[in-house]
Amino acid sequence: MSPPSGNINNGSESAAEVNWDELGFNLVTTDYMYVMKCAKGDKFSEGSLLPYGNIEISPCSGILNYGQGIFEGLKAHRTEDGRILLFRPDENGLRMKRGADRMCMPSPSVDQFVNAVKLTVLANKRWVPPLGKGSLYLRPLLIGTGPLLGLAPAPEYTFLIYCSPVGSYHKGALNLKVEDKLYRAISGSGGTGGIKSVTNYAPVYTAIIDAKANGFSDVLFLDSATGKYIEEASACNVFVVKGNTISTPSLDGTILPGITRKSIIEVAIDLGYQVMERAVSVEEMLVADEMFCTGTAVVVNSVASVSYKETTRDYKTGPETLSAKLRKTLVGIQTGCLEDKKSWTVTIS
Repeated sequence: MSPPSGNINNGSESAAEVNWDELGFNLVTTDYMYVMKCAKGDKFSEGSLLPYGNIEISPCSGILNYGQGIFEGLKAHRTEDGRILLFRPDENGLRMKRGADRMCMPSPSVDQFVNAVKLTVLANKRWVPPLGKGSLYLRPLLIGTGPLLGLAPAPEYTFLIYCSPVGSYHKGALNLKVEDKLYRAISGSGGTGGIKSVTNYAPVYTAIIDAKANGFSDVLFLDSATGKYIEEASACNVFVVKGNTISTPSLDGTILPGITRKSIIEVAIDLGYQVMERAVSVEEMLVADEMFCTGTAVVVNSVASVSYKETTRDYKTGPETLSAKLRKTLVGIQTGCLEDKKSWTVTIS
């Protein structure tokens, strides 16, 4: 596949008009997006880079009428010597395939997925922030775009990647509110909590808006079966620390298998900590020494406090915490500042 005309990969790179010091987690439109289409029953083949812009879609499409769609999120980082690194993009490709299978959609192969991500980054490389100023966030979408009226899988699908330079998702440590009336996923393996279905996210808006109106950073959801065990925040996995033991809710079908989560577990084990994937009760969380969240957007973010009904628990924060140590290690690998002994990073320039 040839890139569109214009100076994309010829080595000359005009500067993006961005104040990197004021970069937040908001959309900054970039130059190109990647688009690939596939009919139901076929396989994805060749896609193309197109100027970033609106797409045309049928009002009767599967995504608009029945929510048939999934997405991914990953980042490209610039190193001190100017290279650009991806972090475990094959894991995103595998997770998209699992989600597509659950939602009855064809999906790109892992190789197609990674290649499309690389092309998107190269076409928008001037938007990758300098080291220490942020990253280029990539959002791959897989959506049912073919028209249909009855309840059934769409006749055509679109795989699309757009990107935006971003800074920190949250500013500082988090103050979480435990939501005990609304739930993000049904308990057990029968629902879609374990995949990145687009239908998983809008239902949490009510809880988030209420929490933020009352001064909280985010919401922590409980299991829907008993209301006794913690699951996830609105868009990130959670960990609690007690002594030398780190515990995180197990992947039982409602918890998203986060790639940052998976990586942090490995890093923590390498640092000598015991990591347990199991059910974590609210009571256990409230007596933990430390708590933190992980995700592509938040990276590793410490939790300053959690409020559950009339109880508020404060946790350790600051540079001496385990979460700070884990974040420093992970970001060091992602940005090429630390040796990548696990071959997690992929150099694309």
